[in-house]
Amino acid sequence: MQILFSINLPAKLENLERLIQSVSVCARAQGFDQKRISEIELATEEAFVNICNYSYPEKPGEVEINCKLDNSHFIIEMIDSGIPFDMTSLPLPDTSDDIGERKIGGLGVFLIKKVMDEVRYHRENERNILNLIVKKGKE
Repeated sequence: MQILFSINLPAKLENLERLIQSVSVCARAQGFDQKRISEIELATEEAFVNICNYSYPEKPGEVEINCKLDNSHFIIEMIDSGIPFDMTSLPLPDTSDDIGERKIGGLGVFLIKKVMDEVRYHRENERNILNLIVKKGKE
């Protein structure tokens, strides 16, 4: 597996723009078109915002972000030491109700699952490891 980019950032929303720009540069270098890059940005933003808002409720923490290339897959890996949270285990939200009647929450995770080809999660050494996976050549 080839690491294209790696950075450790405080889990603060003020770092979102820097992260999105870095991931976009990596995705563009892999030949993704603008539509797919926008989807990658959306998923990355939603995952990072969730980590910032929920992973460290007691004290500030950090997030390690790696952009990787594995055969025909572009992978955005996010690692944090916050509370365990497996977004892949959540059911998809019910989107059939009118927007005013829907239960709040869950749409960010829904969007991530919708635009990524695959989402993987595991917990290792007291760390959450989230992989957002995009197949190369699928436009």
